[in-house]
Amino acid sequence: MKRGCLLVLLGASLVGCAGHSPQLQRNHAYVVEWIGERPLMDYSHLTVTFDDGGRAYGNGGCNHWFAPYTLDGDKLTFGPIGSTRKACAPALMEQEQRFFNALQTVQRWDVSPIEQVRFWPAEGLPLRLWPEES
Repeated sequence: MKRGCLLVLLGASLVGCAGHSPQLQRNHAYVVEWIGERPLMDYSHLTVTFDDGGRAYGNGGCNHWFAPYTLDGDKLTFGPIGSTRKACAPALMEQEQRFFNALQTVQRWDVSPIEQVRFWPAEGLPLRLWPEES
């Protein structure tokens, strides 16, 4: 009897989740872990935040950045990126430029089986991000 009740409860909980589609959170930072095929340098901190007005912004590792974005279902694109103009170590500047270039090629997003957010370019590997812990 207990086993039958457990299966019924499990089945009911799965039905409740079947229509759930992931959403990008607004006004909450995502932390970048990988840019395409390369992980971030140690101690660098790159972020992406989406506001309610169609503007994305964050930290590029050296400079603060901002750009318009368009989100329609799983389609995601970024407009021209602007940033502050602080100079940092050459390796950090190179990584930041790769990040900005990668954002410009994003065409869609999804959530991986391990619940990591991925921004997919037309070709190649995605940017991989985690929601920042509060």
